[in-house]
Amino acid sequence: IILFSLFVYSPLAHWTWHPGGILFNLGKVLGLGTDGGVLDFAGGTVVHMSAGWAALAAAIYLKKRKSVMENEVNPPANIPFVLLGTGLLWFGWFGFNGGSAVGANALAATALATTNIAAAAAGLSWVLFDVARGKKLSALGFCIGAVVGLVAITPAAGFVTIPVSIFIGTIAGIVSNVAVHWKTKSGRIDDTLDVFPCHGVGGMVGMVMTGIFATKAINGAVIDNGLAFGEYKLFLMHLIALVLVSAFSFGMSYLLLVVTNAIVPLRVSEEEERVGLDISQHDEVLMEA
Repeated sequence: IILFSLFVYSPLAHWTWHPGGILFNLGKVLGLGTDGGVLDFAGGTVVHMSAGWAALAAAIYLKKRKSVMENEVNPPANIPFVLLGTGLLWFGWFGFNGGSAVGANALAATALATTNIAAAAAGLSWVLFDVARGKKLSALGFCIGAVVGLVAITPAAGFVTIPVSIFIGTIAGIVSNVAVHWKTKSGRIDDTLDVFPCHGVGGMVGMVMTGIFATKAINGAVIDNGLAFGEYKLFLMHLIALVLVSAFSFGMSYLLLVVTNAIVPLRVSEEEERVGLDISQHDEVLMEA
């Protein structure tokens, strides 16, 4: 965690948000004739994309758990806790999306509204897409979709209109649902909590959507309008930044895993895994009521 914060998160935060950052000034760097750069209102690129790619790197490096290779299914054990956790996340998201306006103003109100609407739209699109694929409606599905919507709207929250946030949430819910289905069906990656399909893919969807729908009418900090308004520079910069951030986050995270594993082995033994990490690592046992 410390190494990731220092060598992945911090560089991305500087590149994206510092006035001297590479992504902040990507228009000049690429010679596009604009002072604009990548827009990330509250961390879709810096936080969610980096975390998603780091999760994929970890899943590939650590390989599958034995229980997964033996097709042992472990369904969620406590749906009320899932609902509680989703509610806490949803409420907490207002803090950093709305707070990224750095003031109690109209921009903060817009960010709060777009955040709430995108989460609701993504939750609904997730469960309705499940139904369209022949699955059943579930509270768990809505919760996953809502979090995906929160992830996707994070980079765009203070740059887009409320109607656009419905579209962003809907698209993110469907795209991440497909990504989760593909990951599960392929069986090649043991990403327990679907961090890459939800946070990684959701963050990328949000980044692309920001490049399409960001507008000066919502935020005066926008120098170049998005593709939907007939301008291409912001969208092009976001596509280039998506590739750069993805490669950097995955590559650096994988390197950090290699370095960490050389100091302290990251995988437990097969016996410790069979017994369970609660017991083998912490000597803690869940007591039945």
